[in-house]
Amino acid sequence: LQQYECQNSLMKKVFDTYLLFSQVNQSETALRHVFASLRLFVNKFPSAFFQGPADLCGAFCYEILKCCNHRSSSTQSEASALLYFFMRRNFEYTRHTSMVRSHLQLIKAVSQLIADAGIGGSRFQHSLTIINNFANGDVHMKNTLFPVEVKDLTKRIRTVLMATAQMKEHEKDPEMLVDLQYSLANSYASTPELRRTWLESMAKIHVRNGDLSEAAMCYIHIAALIA
Repeated sequence: LQQYECQNSLMKKVFDTYLLFSQVNQSETALRHVFASLRLFVNKFPSAFFQGPADLCGAFCYEILKCCNHRSSSTQSEASALLYFFMRRNFEYTRHTSMVRSHLQLIKAVSQLIADAGIGGSRFQHSLTIINNFANGDVHMKNTLFPVEVKDLTKRIRTVLMATAQMKEHEKDPEMLVDLQYSLANSYASTPELRRTWLESMAKIHVRNGDLSEAAMCYIHIAALIA
């Protein structure tokens, strides 16, 4: 499993098996054991998630975020605790430098889950509050940038949720829709991959509406980000 710094096909197969238990319907007790197993797995093989390709990190964030929207309050709390541990482990892995990878993958997962699972209601908002509370009460991280990074992440997730709700309201008003997407893209000026995602979405709207010059400007911005 640790061959090539955990970047191997066997690692992916073992992790997919672990993750499968969170993807099928389980009792609260079973999910509690699944979360405990995943916690041990992440703790033992951090390089599988925080180094090399981001596939495993992205899959983990997607499935556990989905559990943060679970109808059971205890499962929500367990999933929130696991997600907090994951972010903390990322921060520790970078020697208290940042948790950029988990931040990026969580935002991407939220964007996907809005469409796939309709997250964003009171249950999910409560999970974000739990994660913030963990960060504020973690005495071992008190003198680091970690609590600030967690607060920034949850704030950005709420921004995405709010912007997506507004986009849905204005989906028949292309100009307002593009303005909202432009605002969201600008909020990720420091995260090129996410900014690119929203610029591509803007370009598609412009092409659909026949505004080819505006679409071209979006692609020029994307080219500049890649360069």
